[in-house]
Amino acid sequence: MPTSMIVTGTGLVTPSWPIPEERRTVTVLFADIVGSTALVDRLDPEDVRSLQQAYFEAVARVLHRWDGVVEKYVGDAVMALFGARHSDGFDAYRAVRAGLEIQRAVDRKPLATGTAVRIRVGVATGEAVVDLPGSRDGGHGTASGAVITLAARLQAYAPPGAVVFCAATRRATAGLTMARRLPPVTVPGKAAPLELWRAEDPGRTGPAKHRGPLVGRRRELADARDQIVRAARERSPRWVSLIGPIGSGRSRLLHELVRAVPGPDGGSPRWCVAYCPPYAEQVLAPVADLVREFAAIHPTDGPVAVTARLTATLADLVPAHRLPCAVRALTALLTAPDGSAAASEGATTFRQVLLAQAARQPVVVAVDDLDRADPRVDDFLRDLFLSATWRSLPLAVVVTNRPRWADVLPGPAGQRHRHRIVLAPLPTVQTGRLLRHLLVRAGRPAVPVDRLLPLVAGNPGHATAYARLVAEDGLDPAADLPMPESVRRTAEARLDLLDGGQRAVFMAGASLDGDFRAATVDRLLDWPAGRSAPVLRELVLHGLLVRRPGAGGYAIAEPALRRVAVERLPRSVRAEFARRALTGPAGTDDADQAGADLATPVPGTRDAAPRKTRDAVLTGARGTVLRETRGTVLRETRDTVLTETRDALSTEARGALLTRARGAGADATPPAARTPAGSDAERPAGGDRRGDGYPLADGRDDRAPGRSGLAPGVTRTGAPVEEHPDPVRPLAPVVPLGRAESLTTATNATKGRRTAGPVGGPRQADRPPPPSTRPAAA
Repeated sequence: MPTSMIVTGTGLVTPSWPIPEERRTVTVLFADIVGSTALVDRLDPEDVRSLQQAYFEAVARVLHRWDGVVEKYVGDAVMALFGARHSDGFDAYRAVRAGLEIQRAVDRKPLATGTAVRIRVGVATGEAVVDLPGSRDGGHGTASGAVITLAARLQAYAPPGAVVFCAATRRATAGLTMARRLPPVTVPGKAAPLELWRAEDPGRTGPAKHRGPLVGRRRELADARDQIVRAARERSPRWVSLIGPIGSGRSRLLHELVRAVPGPDGGSPRWCVAYCPPYAEQVLAPVADLVREFAAIHPTDGPVAVTARLTATLADLVPAHRLPCAVRALTALLTAPDGSAAASEGATTFRQVLLAQAARQPVVVAVDDLDRADPRVDDFLRDLFLSATWRSLPLAVVVTNRPRWADVLPGPAGQRHRHRIVLAPLPTVQTGRLLRHLLVRAGRPAVPVDRLLPLVAGNPGHATAYARLVAEDGLDPAADLPMPESVRRTAEARLDLLDGGQRAVFMAGASLDGDFRAATVDRLLDWPAGRSAPVLRELVLHGLLVRRPGAGGYAIAEPALRRVAVERLPRSVRAEFARRALTGPAGTDDADQAGADLATPVPGTRDAAPRKTRDAVLTGARGTVLRETRGTVLRETRDTVLTETRDALSTEARGALLTRARGAGADATPPAARTPAGSDAERPAGGDRRGDGYPLADGRDDRAPGRSGLAPGVTRTGAPVEEHPDPVRPLAPVVPLGRAESLTTATNATKGRRTAGPVGGPRQADRPPPPSTRPAAA
């Protein structure tokens, strides 16, 4: 894994990357035995030891199944973390499911010595600082934060045999678990009463309801519809993949596709649609749902009704002598779609039924969120598609999945008939229309949408979340809006898909404001030059960065990604990144870019005020150092140029210059009696003054090169410009501080290059001679 050392003045901060600590949103589970004190008092210590070991093993087995990490054992209590190292967006859901399974596995069950125990579980979701290397079983002190104390208190208020969770966990599991609200309780140290929810059986979950008109996606809808119609008319199977990140509208597009696709010649295809919930208990549950929709079976139908509907549906598709076997196989699949031999036989039977139906009528099999399903569901669809391809049947398979999910089909035929439709972010106009529609429906039509457009970034799911935040919570979009929890979970899951090097580069780039370059990221991570360039290109392919061809840099694709990445960095790492951005190599274009890239606080992020103060101090210090350094360099260069020019002049040339200087001083008009430059006496008739120049007859300014309006070799004071033969050169002009172009002119003069036109430009004769060429008497 790529590594880097981040060191501050006080010592080592991070020994490697990923950084040892991150600020993460985690879900904490506490499980405890009810009445453990009385139980321990009446048991022998050896029996207590055996009971605890059996209890800990049973709980740990369930936690590992749901990808939880046992943080510590405290007496007879178990503390576990979900989302401590990697998040998939369903950390709270996995914690609640683990709590329910712990109750089924341990509560009222006899353990060692035949002793039955009661268990209560508390689950809380919130922010914590997590020690990433220590986020493993037995990693005591892995996480720190108020969420840990909250989870411990929740389990204390839970009834025996129950799983109780907080309001944040309830919002994270809405639509995935059934829950019953409990009376709020007053917790010491909390200003407001604590809301409690009791988890019930997970039950069946389905896709979200789609209301309102479809905004955008007309081209993608027409493309998918065309593929299905071609499969039906040409009897050429098609595999259509609707690809997009979470919230891009994949499920909504599939919903509209079912409504919008007619069959060939006015007929209708036979649709079978299934939804893949996250972490389904039964691996073939989506295939069983396809059977239910194909045979019009309701989930509440009894065995008799199921058998009758299956028999009626298969009567015309299966030979009579095989009909009873087919009905039994499908019934076994519907009863227990757990991947057993009986369930697998039912899936094979259903595949033959679909092929027989496709020989009579076009068939479309659609599976939503296929990337969540077990690989056996994917195998079922691939076998169905390849069988239809070999038989040239009018069948289409439509799936939705995330961009990183691989949907490569085997064989040249599969690749030829595969069609990918990528859902890009909505354009700004369509995003604004969607926001206005959502706000009007929520009763907030007067809310301006221009403040929400940058936050939404063309994601319909984000638009729904921000519109709900503004409408339900009554927040003002003109202020810094908090990030909706659903948007945060999605961004965190996308970041955790990256490996160590990709996360390092992305989080370093996110700490910079605006566009950034590869060299800046290398300096922040203390990497060799060019090491981050290929990683940045990979992040562009993953849709996390946007390339800036004109500026030669990169930008974060979505504000939510940048905000989550910045908030995950501890304060010490942010400060170290800021220091490295300011101490880049001087005199390079990237050093200037690093100063411009210095991160400013993301609106609404934590620790925004301290970061503003720190960045202002660092920026001011950087400006002072650069100004002082630049002034010193220019002054030293000017003195060197003047000294070399004086030494290069011959004695005769210096004498001529001194004589001319004395004459000009004697004949010159006293300053008080001179006509002010640009006054009416000096201004040509009919002309208007423009700065220090004068307009010519054709309206052009007399300061333009080659258009001085004077005779060659004559200055505005009327004194002729003396021609200096070689090796004597014109006197180099004085270098004004802070002007790089004057420095270049002076350097060219010392190298013997001729300068065309009047020496030093207009009004050069009015300047006093440099100190090194003034007369000794003066």
